[in-house]
Amino acid sequence: MELIFQNVWFVPLFPFLASILLGIGLFFFPNSIKKFRRLSSFISIMFLNIAMLLSFHFFWQQITGSPIHRYLWSWVLYKNFVLEIGYLLDPLTSIMLVLVTTVAVMVMIYSDSYMFYDEGYIKFFFCYLSLFTASMLGLVLSPNLIQVYIFWELVGMCSYLLIGFWFTRPSAANACQKAFVTNRIGDFGLLLGILGFYWITGSFDFQQLSKRFFELLSYNQINLVFATFCALFLFLGPIAKSAQFPLHIWLPDAMEGPTPISALIHAATMVAAGAITALLGATIALAQKDLKKGLAYSTMSQLGYMMLALGIGSYKAGLFHLITHAYSKALLFLGSGSVIHSMEPIVGYHPNKSQNMIFMGGLRQYMPITAITFLFGTLSLCGIPPFACFWSKDEILVNSWLHFPILGSIAFFTAGLTAFYMFRIYFLTFEGDFRGHFFDDVKKLSSISIWGSLEFNKEQFKLDKKFTLYPKEANNIMLFPLIFLTIPTIFIGFIGVLFDENTINVDFLSYWLTLSINSFNYSNSEKVLEFLFNAIPSIIIAFFGILIAFYLYGPNLFSLNKENKKLPFQSKIDVILKSFSTSIYNWSYYRAYIDSFYYSFFFKGLRFLIKIVSFIDRWIIDGIINGIGIVSFFGGESLKYIEGGRISSYLFFLIFCMFLFFLYSYII
Repeated sequence: MELIFQNVWFVPLFPFLASILLGIGLFFFPNSIKKFRRLSSFISIMFLNIAMLLSFHFFWQQITGSPIHRYLWSWVLYKNFVLEIGYLLDPLTSIMLVLVTTVAVMVMIYSDSYMFYDEGYIKFFFCYLSLFTASMLGLVLSPNLIQVYIFWELVGMCSYLLIGFWFTRPSAANACQKAFVTNRIGDFGLLLGILGFYWITGSFDFQQLSKRFFELLSYNQINLVFATFCALFLFLGPIAKSAQFPLHIWLPDAMEGPTPISALIHAATMVAAGAITALLGATIALAQKDLKKGLAYSTMSQLGYMMLALGIGSYKAGLFHLITHAYSKALLFLGSGSVIHSMEPIVGYHPNKSQNMIFMGGLRQYMPITAITFLFGTLSLCGIPPFACFWSKDEILVNSWLHFPILGSIAFFTAGLTAFYMFRIYFLTFEGDFRGHFFDDVKKLSSISIWGSLEFNKEQFKLDKKFTLYPKEANNIMLFPLIFLTIPTIFIGFIGVLFDENTINVDFLSYWLTLSINSFNYSNSEKVLEFLFNAIPSIIIAFFGILIAFYLYGPNLFSLNKENKKLPFQSKIDVILKSFSTSIYNWSYYRAYIDSFYYSFFFKGLRFLIKIVSFIDRWIIDGIINGIGIVSFFGGESLKYIEGGRISSYLFFLIFCMFLFFLYSYII
C-alpha cells in the first residue's frame, strides 16, 4: 500500500505520457496517423481512465482514514538553499483529483465524436487536451509555490493553444491572444507574490511557509504593509486565471475554442471570484444571444459565490460549490455543444449563426435527451432542490446573510438573476418553434430584447417553407457523457448535507475535509429539514426569476405559428419597463461597457502614448543627434576652405576674428 502512495505522481503522468506519445507520433508519422483517426482519442481516453481509477483509489483510502502522504525530493542544492519537488495527498487533494479526472474523461469521450470530422482531430487536439489535464492534475498535487507556478503556466499555455485551436478563424486567433495577454498580468503578479513570501519566510513549501509566517507575525517581525501587498500580488494570479473582475474580459472570447474545451475550462480550472464578479457576470448574461457566451458569463457569476464563501470564512461551502458547479456546468457546456453540432448543417458553421439562440427554438422535440439533460443542469444552477448546486449555493447564501446582510442581499439578488437568465437560455433554445429556417441572413437579424420581444418584418425576411433539414439528436458517444454527468448533477449535492445526526455529527464533505492537513476551522452542518427551511427564501427568489423568464420568453410568446396576443396587463407592464429596458439591455449586451473602456483607455491610450514617444524619439532625440552631425558636417566643410594652406586666408580669418572681438568689447 505504501508503494502505491509513493507513486501518486502516476496520476498526472499518464495523461502527460499520452500527450507525449501523440505529439511524437504526429510529428514523425503525420501521414500514417491519418489512417487511424481514432487512435489519438483511444490513447488519451485509455491513459486518463487509468489516472481516474487511481484517483478513485486514493480518494477512497483518504476518506477511510488513511494518513496524509507527502513526498519530497531535492531538486536544487546550493549552499543553504534547498528547492524540493514532490506531491501532497490529503482528502482535499483526492477530491480534486476525482473531480478533474471524471470531468476530463467525459469531455474526451464527448470530443471523440464532436471533433471527429474536424481537420484538427488528426492533428494536436487530443495532444493538447491530455497535456491540459496533466497540468491541472499536477497543479492539484503541488506541495509548494514553485510547482504551483510551473503547472500554472502549463495550464495557461494549454488554454492558449486550445482557445486558438481554430487559429485560421480571425476571432479565435484574437481570442487566444487576448487570453494570453490578460493572464500574463495575473501570472506576473503571482510571481511577485511568490518571491515576496519567499523573501519573508525563506520557504516555498506551503506548510513551512505558513508556520514561519505566523511565527514571525507573533514576534512582530513582519512588515504588514509589505505582506499585504505580497498577498494581493499572489491573489492576482487567480483573479486573471479564473476571469474575475476586472481581468474577466478574456473569458467570453475564449468561447471561440472547441466546445469540449469550454466545458473542461469552466468545470475544472476556475476556482475563485468575488461578490462584484457574481453580480456583474449575472447582469451581463441577461441579454447574451450567443449560447456559449451566456454560459460563460454564468460561470463568471458562479465564481463570485465561491470567493464570497471564502471571504466570509465558509471554506467548506466554497469548495462544495466548486464541486457541484463543476459537474453542472460541464453538463451544460456539453449540452450546448450537442445543440451547436446539430445546428451547424442548417444555419452554417460560423459561430454567429450556429451559436445564436435566435436561430434556435423548439429543439426539445428534435433533441429530447439533450433537452432534458440541459434542463437538469439549468435547474441545478438555478438552485432548485434536490439538484446539486442548490445545497452548496444556499449554504453560501445563508452564511453570507448571517455574516454581512449587504453581501447576503447581493447574493440573493444574484440568485434571482441566475434563475432568470438560465431559463431564458433554456426557453430560447429548446421551447417554442424552430426558428432556424425563418431567417436567411444574419445581417437582417433583429435583436431579441431583454424583455422577450422578438420582432421581425415578414416582408423583409423570407420565409423558407421548404424545410429539408431539421436538428437531430447527437449520437450515442456524445449522449453518454451527458447522461453520465446528469448523475452527479442530481446526487453530488447530498455529500454536503447532514441526514442522520446520530450516526455522524457532520456531513460527509465536512468530515472528509477535517481529515485534511489544512483542517477547516469553519464547517457548519445542518440537518436536512432545518436546511430546507432556511432555504425557502432563496427557492422563492429562484422561482420568481423563472416565472419572469417564462413570462418573457415562454413557448407561447415565441410560437411563430400563433399570433402573439398580449395579456390585458401586459401592455401596462411594457410601458413601465420601456423606460429603462434599453439601458439594461445595452449594459448586458455591451458587457457593462468594460471592454469599451479598456479599448478606449488602455488600447487607444497606449497607442497615443506610443505616438508621443515615437515623436520624441524621432524628432527630438534623433533630431539633437542628427543636428550635431549636420553642424559638424557643415563646420568641417567650412574649415576645409579656410584651412587650404593659403596665408592670405589665415590672415583674413585672424583679422575678422579680431574685428568681432573689438566690436563686442566696444558694445559691452
